[in-house]
Amino acid sequence: MCDAKKYFDMYQDMKTLQPEDTLQLVLEAKDEDEKKFFGMLGNFLLQEKQQKVIEDNLF
Repeated sequence: MCDAKKYFDMYQDMKTLQPEDTLQLVLEAKDEDEKKFFGMLGNFLLQEKQQKVIEDNLF
């Protein structure tokens, strides 16, 4: 069984990343899988911010 708390903690840490942070992670990735993962993470975080702007009627 996995250590769920470890992954929930990682999720909370990743939610605080800024776009320049995820770009840096993509640029420093060791292989294509890491680039893809960090790119998807950046897209996810951007979509979360976009959703908040829409919900708050700021768009």
